[in-house]
Amino acid sequence: MDAPSRRFALPVVSALLAFAVCAPLLGRGFVLSYDMVFAPRQYFVPDAFGIGDTLPRSVPADAAVALATTVLPGDIVQKIVLLLAVFGAALGAGRLVPTEHLGTRLVAATAYAWTPYVAERLFIGHWPLLLTYACLPWIVDAGLKTREHEPNALPKLVLACAPAVLTPPGGVLAAVVMAVAAGSRRLWQTIAIAVVLNLPWLVPTFLHAGGTYSDPAGVTAFSARAESWGPALLSVLGLGGIWNAETVPGSRSLPLIPVLTLTVVAIAVAGLAPLTGRWGKAPARSLFGLGVAGVLLASLATLPGGDALLTAATRHLPGAGLLRDAQKWVAWWALPLALGFALAIEVAAAKLKSERGRVALVTAAAVFPLLTLPDLAWGGWGRLGTAQYPADWRAVSEVLGDRPGDVLTLPLSAFRGFAWNDDRTQLDPAPRVLPKPVLMDDTLQVGQDRVAGEDPRIGDVRAATSARELTDAGIGWILVEHGTPGYVDTRLLADATPVWSGEWLTLYRTPGVPAVKAISWTPALLANGVALASLCVALLCLMLPMRTLGRGRSSPPQKE
Repeated sequence: MDAPSRRFALPVVSALLAFAVCAPLLGRGFVLSYDMVFAPRQYFVPDAFGIGDTLPRSVPADAAVALATTVLPGDIVQKIVLLLAVFGAALGAGRLVPTEHLGTRLVAATAYAWTPYVAERLFIGHWPLLLTYACLPWIVDAGLKTREHEPNALPKLVLACAPAVLTPPGGVLAAVVMAVAAGSRRLWQTIAIAVVLNLPWLVPTFLHAGGTYSDPAGVTAFSARAESWGPALLSVLGLGGIWNAETVPGSRSLPLIPVLTLTVVAIAVAGLAPLTGRWGKAPARSLFGLGVAGVLLASLATLPGGDALLTAATRHLPGAGLLRDAQKWVAWWALPLALGFALAIEVAAAKLKSERGRVALVTAAAVFPLLTLPDLAWGGWGRLGTAQYPADWRAVSEVLGDRPGDVLTLPLSAFRGFAWNDDRTQLDPAPRVLPKPVLMDDTLQVGQDRVAGEDPRIGDVRAATSARELTDAGIGWILVEHGTPGYVDTRLLADATPVWSGEWLTLYRTPGVPAVKAISWTPALLANGVALASLCVALLCLMLPMRTLGRGRSSPPQKE
């Protein structure tokens, strides 16, 4: 293969992997599955900045999407995000692995991008976590350059983290990887970068009037689960084990999967030696150590005493709700697993005498993830698809106007199942479609466990017997969504005024003037402004000829 072909092989393969996953999702329309809800036009409502009544779990992701949909239609934004998540993960891992062999890069790319973690987070709709996952190789690359004091390494590190910090879990995942990659001598810089970039959700979290405690019942409900005959720890080692069984690819239940998982892990551990030889002891062992910590944290609730420990932390420590759905922390293990696997295959191939044997081994290793997880392809073999919002949603958005008061959605449930979306389970789209703050019941039923929501006003809504009482709670509108399971209390509609009705939605206006509390936008806007300013400064540092500023100064690179 000539030099130009080798140069473009990795990007081309990365693009093919992205299209293999997303091809059926690229037609016009929206992918609405579980927590993944995009809208034609998303608005800058208080919850998008974390200054509503609930904890800022999707901050600043909602604000970022609202900004993007002022330029592009929402379904186009969604397709770009999903394609970039898979493409960026594959390309980043392929570039990061320390080798000159194209085959090794391709093995690392498929081993990192085609995983149960990607499949399960895609099917459950956690697109910000997919972006974080895609950023981790780029963060490690920039962190290693920072460790070696390479020019412009810090600005690259800031920009590599930018797409990863769209939610609190993503921000924590990225911050720890950044600190590990850059090393202890750069810790003061990486901590500063992490704090500044995560200000958009840190500030509203600390200012949240309702506190930052979550229902401890969520620890058990959202704990990792076994996907085959092995324990949950074994599923997590293979980058699976998500709590929601409905989002697990069917291939993960095959009896051979635990055996293959242990084989891949053993191969990856063997790859630690060549990784250490090329990176040095500190970065290689730190990355592997972080990966092991991610596995243990992801499995902690299933280990002896772990459930009690996490339950106590959630009950008594502010912000410990981040530890729920702990399987997300196994993302730290995905990168050392992929790099170690690829390098071990390279070492094994080098010992083969024939070129044909070496090519066969590397090719087999590169396609191995695809063969063991075939149901990630084609949107999960049709599990995901696109749908168009009925015209009712646009009509309701236009009717709402400037009248004060939040919108209450009925039935009282966070999730919906509409015929216009093939009855797929999806989060209520109202909070992201409508131009006003929306109140929905965020209580979750996970198997036999009932996990309380985090909006303090839901208790008042459940106790209300009339629309007048809803008005006193700050509700100005009631939106009844038709064609989805759930009960609607007709007493709440008896003294409300219907203002628009269609096949899928009916909008009511509550009587009187809603009691709307004042909201201070200043802290959230300042936090977002500081984070955006840091990104702009980093971008300018890369674009401007900064070396002229340091002419006459030189410092030898230092190694840890």
